[in-house]
Amino acid sequence: MKNIFVGNLSFGASEESVRALFEPHGTVDRVNIVKDRDTGQARGFGFVEMSNDREGDKATAAGNGMDLDGRTLNVNEARPKADRSSGGGGAGRKRW
Repeated sequence: MKNIFVGNLSFGASEESVRALFEPHGTVDRVNIVKDRDTGQARGFGFVEMSNDREGDKATAAGNGMDLDGRTLNVNEARPKADRSSGGGGAGRKRW
């Protein structure tokens, strides 16, 4: 499976418009536009999942630099999510 990062999305970009950009290069399994958990507003990036690696590579190469809603997209293979085993809730930090 190929997980593709799509950056510099306009805040009005929809999952359908992103899917339409990648579908000419192969089967798109999932599109996820990341949204702020408090406001629900798009954060300007998202992910596209394609089960065929070769199609994903073609879509990544074709999508990088393309224009969507007047913005030049930054498209590349997504890196694995960083390990956040510390919990991120302030554990282990000094409190003054």
